[in-house]
Amino acid sequence: MRKIIASTYSTLDGFIDNPHLWSMQHNSQDAMAYAFAMTTGCDALLLGRVTYEGMAQAWPNMGGNPYADHVNAMTKYVVASQPVDTGAWDPTVVIPGDDLAAQVAKLKEQDGKDILIWGNGRLTDDLARHGLLDEYKVWIYPVLKGEGEPLFRPAGVTGVELADSTTFDSGVVVLTYRPTTA
Repeated sequence: MRKIIASTYSTLDGFIDNPHLWSMQHNSQDAMAYAFAMTTGCDALLLGRVTYEGMAQAWPNMGGNPYADHVNAMTKYVVASQPVDTGAWDPTVVIPGDDLAAQVAKLKEQDGKDILIWGNGRLTDDLARHGLLDEYKVWIYPVLKGEGEPLFRPAGVTGVELADSTTFDSGVVVLTYRPTTA
């Protein structure tokens, strides 16, 4: 069965918004090699509508390198309760928000590589609540932001166990946790 992996950049004080403003200067070669291996180990992206719409504005214009080419070729599954422009970033499939658990359970059972989620929000909360999220990969950056969108919300409360940790030359640490309760 395919795993669903949520990969999220976070500041040390637990904020995830606007990572392009605070993460890039800490992306060392070993961290980028880890990200490449993780991403190429997946053949699908599962995204909420807001994340998808933001990514669909930028990613189709990127390419010419193995990482971006792989991301653009992956099937994107966007969970939405309202219309989405699926032509913005092909190939894209819409999963109706009210059918999330059933559709994602079927997706996990299909043949293929793992499924990657970028970010941590209502989608990951819902998947964890239904026992469908397999791993959180939290990239902790050596940055204190002071405020912003928190890494977790009250709706995301669940037990977790540490499965792995990886430290990079830049001081970034990836903590891999597995949910222990649904």
